[in-house]
Amino acid sequence: MTSPSLDRADTVTALRSELDALRAEFGALADRAAVVELVDRYITLLDTQDDHGFDPTWPATVFTPDCRLEFPVGAVEGRERAAAFHHDRKSRFARTHHLAANYGIRVSGDTARIRVHLVASHVHHEDGPDPDGRFDIGGYSEGEAVRTPDGWRLHRWRFRLVWSDGAGPRPGPDPRELRSSQPRPRQTKGR
Repeated sequence: MTSPSLDRADTVTALRSELDALRAEFGALADRAAVVELVDRYITLLDTQDDHGFDPTWPATVFTPDCRLEFPVGAVEGRERAAAFHHDRKSRFARTHHLAANYGIRVSGDTARIRVHLVASHVHHEDGPDPDGRFDIGGYSEGEAVRTPDGWRLHRWRFRLVWSDGAGPRPGPDPRELRSSQPRPRQTKGR
């Protein structure tokens, strides 16, 4: 049995179709990689953005001008306020260490929906509520990134606390207040 002959036009059309599909797939993978890099840059900056003193310029590498950020310790709108907000919250600790994993990213055109799990350790100052102790947290962030002329930027970002351990920030909300938004374990009968 012989295969049907394809004329040159059919072959070129089939190859163009395959090439277009590969371009679309590559574009989707490139967008996803760029959004992962954006989130990684932000998570790294949470620990390093003020290593050499207050820096009001770093939010331009991560956020849109009209961003909205929400955390259990406060909220901020606008990239102009983001640097001061982060600097103030981080200065309540001697140092911090943030880790991100389990990226869920859905890109649709110039918008990406993001969910990422986070774990962070915050080391208290010597005069903190738990001298040289830690305040550890875990939870997840959900947000939206948008494509801009400067690349992908976070437009909305919200951290949801799932658990915490140790004395919280000072000054700041009591750790019990932070935990009040956490889901409570189900009570089983007989306990």
